[in-house]
Amino acid sequence: MNLALFAVTVFVWGTTWFAIALQLGPVPVLTSIFYRFALAAVILGPGLALTGRLAPMRPRDHGFAALLGVCLFSMNFVCFYNATRFIPSGLVSVVFSLATLYNAVLARLLFGEPIARRTLFAAALGLGGLAVLFAPAIRDGAFGTNAPFGLALAALGTLCFSLGNMVSRRNSAAGIPPATANAWGMSWGAAFLMVLILVTGTPIVAPPDATYLLALGWLAIFGSVIGFTTYLMLVARIGSGRAAYATVMFPVVALVLSGLWEGYVWDGRTVLGLGLTIAGNVVIFAGPAVVDRLRGLARA
Repeated sequence: MNLALFAVTVFVWGTTWFAIALQLGPVPVLTSIFYRFALAAVILGPGLALTGRLAPMRPRDHGFAALLGVCLFSMNFVCFYNATRFIPSGLVSVVFSLATLYNAVLARLLFGEPIARRTLFAAALGLGGLAVLFAPAIRDGAFGTNAPFGLALAALGTLCFSLGNMVSRRNSAAGIPPATANAWGMSWGAAFLMVLILVTGTPIVAPPDATYLLALGWLAIFGSVIGFTTYLMLVARIGSGRAAYATVMFPVVALVLSGLWEGYVWDGRTVLGLGLTIAGNVVIFAGPAVVDRLRGLARA
């Protein structure tokens, strides 16, 4: 069961980065994200209610569902969508793969879980991979002068995502099924986005074409309803740290799509940087013997 949940999450979320890029254009970012989660909430909430699977929640639980909505179903995507305006979507997904490291640190701060020494080694590998991928391109201006800002937005979005993981851990410990938490979280997230739209005066622009609608449908149904449900089921079953391991595989799918349709060119730097980033995530789940071998190779 865990393997099936993992595979679905990787495939679905690996493709969402390209779908996000397809939505950039005449529709403002806030409006696009609102469309996505409002549609997802309208599909998931009534669907659970009609099948008798929408579990009751206490007022206190709704407070955490609202926090889940802010972290996991609104602000993180405000960052990701805007980051995709400045750097290729595949590279945004590489930054997102560092969620495993964020989760380890936040689990330590919020739940008192110890951080293994290999996590620090993993952080060094992951940051090294990002440096290989981004530093030369940013230095040479390959992604434009706003690339560092795009990188910062992707990192901030990943932090919001990981905070949402911590809220999800709390909700699971309180006995709230992931699907119910998602339904309410998406509803609160959509409401929060509408408030942002009204406060900022962002126009609500109608979907411009079939491509946008197809991307919206994929993001709402597969990326949100299915992807987040399978991912948070993994969080409930195997913990936030190991569930975030799924993010290791997203960049492979996302960079392939970015190469096919966004003009991103794979080269030796791509392979090395992606390899280091993936290795950094893998080390978190590896035994001490594997870590020792990697350290030996690094010294050699």
